Amino acid sequence: MEFILNLIHKLLNTYLPHIATTALIHFMPLYLFLKFLYFIFRSIFIENVAGKVVVITGASSGIGEHLAYEYAKKGARLVVAARRRKSLEQVADMAYWLGSPHVISVHADVSKVEDCQRLIEETISNFGRLDHLVSNAAVTPLYMFEDLVEVTNAAPAMDINFWGAVYTTHFAIPYLKETKGKIVAITSSAGYLPAARISFYNASKAALISFFETLRVELGTQIGITIVTPGLTESEMTKGKFLTTEGKLEVDQVMRDVEMSMTPILPVEKCARSIVKSACRGDKYLTEPLWFKTFFIYILFFPEVVDWFQHWFLIPGPGKPATESPSKILLDVTGLQKYVYPESLLSPHIKVD
Repeated sequence: MEFILNLIHKLLNTYLPHIATTALIHFMPLYLFLKFLYFIFRSIFIENVAGKVVVITGASSGIGEHLAYEYAKKGARLVVAARRRKSLEQVADMAYWLGSPHVISVHADVSKVEDCQRLIEETISNFGRLDHLVSNAAVTPLYMFEDLVEVTNAAPAMDINFWGAVYTTHFAIPYLKETKGKIVAITSSAGYLPAARISFYNASKAALISFFETLRVELGTQIGITIVTPGLTESEMTKGKFLTTEGKLEVDQVMRDVEMSMTPILPVEKCARSIVKSACRGDKYLTEPLWFKTFFIYILFFPEVVDWFQHWFLIPGPGKPATESPSKILLDVTGLQKYVYPESLLSPHIKVD
């Protein structure tokens, strides 16, 4: 019996990889063709969100703010949530002016489970239903890991970026099941890309991607889940708003230039339009801009090259300041900043309330 088991084990190890590869080669064309047909079908029968109820976290600025405007233009009823009251109310007023029949703003900190529960409860209390949950709230720590003296100062990255999405999703699921609604998870391409200085941000976004991919398997067709992995997009983060080693949010455009260098930054209006369209179409994934997907291919096939380049490009020599990294030097020498950055990012001004 042991001999037979060993023989079976050997045969599986020898031939199974070949069988799997052959199946992939033969069935991939058919799979891609059927996937294309399904995309056409979903594009024709795209969801109409007029009158439906959409909750958006992190809606006081950036992608969240403009998602509110895009949903408003389509006639959705909105619940916008964030920590900054005045900015949030301004977003709510603009969304109403753009076409939303009813907008409420909820002052909430998604890192607090009680605030997330209250957000969903107020949604149901006001509208009696929930159709789309957009998890967008996030902060970005920016520093080398070894420069972090008090490691707990990095906790907001997981508390807001990951747990904030988990909390709101937990309380929203029963209501989303009733409407066969959708979750729109705004993660990041950073969840795949090993960029220096944003290790905690990268980790939080990778955790989000894995969480929502697993949740999609658990929920099946009861709730649609669109996982969005934007590249660099016009926002307060790309303006230079980062979490420091002391745990404070500050604007540092010099370090922004070091980190983002000559990478083109997508206008936020275009990103928001693509996200809403993708969610209504029922896509499982969206990467915006599309060319950012090439990075995933490099990571898959040339991981050592990606690691080497990221280290060379973003890390200066020993004892040198970050401003002497090749990323900053090349940006300064070429003067490309005014061409690859939207005009709004050239000013350090951000909303403070």
